[in-house]
Amino acid sequence: MNRTARAFKNGKAFIPFITCGDPDLDTTKKVVLEAVKNGADLIELGIPFSDPTAEGPVIQAANERALKGGVTTDKIFELVRDIRKETDIPMVFMTYANVVYSYGAEAFMSACRDTGMDGLILPDLPFEEKEEFLPVCDKYDIDLISLIAPTSEGRIAMIAREAEGFLYIVSSLGVTGTRSEITTDLDSIIKVVRENTSVPCAIGFGISTPEQAKKMAGISDGAIVGSAIIKLLEKYKNESPEHVGRFVRSMKEALRA
Repeated sequence: MNRTARAFKNGKAFIPFITCGDPDLDTTKKVVLEAVKNGADLIELGIPFSDPTAEGPVIQAANERALKGGVTTDKIFELVRDIRKETDIPMVFMTYANVVYSYGAEAFMSACRDTGMDGLILPDLPFEEKEEFLPVCDKYDIDLISLIAPTSEGRIAMIAREAEGFLYIVSSLGVTGTRSEITTDLDSIIKVVRENTSVPCAIGFGISTPEQAKKMAGISDGAIVGSAIIKLLEKYKNESPEHVGRFVRSMKEALRA
């Protein structure tokens, strides 16, 4: 069983998203370790990008702060190497195709393997163009994780059949960010997913409360939360690890209930 699959084997998975380098890389490391300590099952690390098209204002601002602070992809690989000395938690990157292109896909995937990353999510990579990255991901044993959005409709079965690691189900149209309620017909999307793959699926975009997380995990295999965590980082800066830890614990408890 690879590490990504392991995240889903003990009940519903809680997956926090953390932008690397916001407010600084040292805090990112502490936040990851606090999240692990408080029950996170898989960590999604954002590599900052200057034009993060899938992100709402909260995560966009985190990207800007991290880039202003001098964060680079190389520094992030060093961070991962550092984190790996202390935890074996499954970890995936979320970034944009351009980040991988400019680094060089071969060099990027090789560094992912060497530092201990398990997967990669590229929200701006259309499913039809994934062959650009898939062979090199396979070569270095990195899961290329697909997204299924409410607009995927007729393509859900096809995307599900080729899924690796886990499927990221996008709860709503538009960009990331907290929402007061999620109105997408996720049940029918997940029904098609279940009919076409045994790969687990987790729901993200818009989840900010334990109640929402519980509801989303009730119909899927886990919940992904980003903006609500980034807001804590923005508010508490380098004092945020314990606040994030508490938040993760409340989310994980809701999923266990």
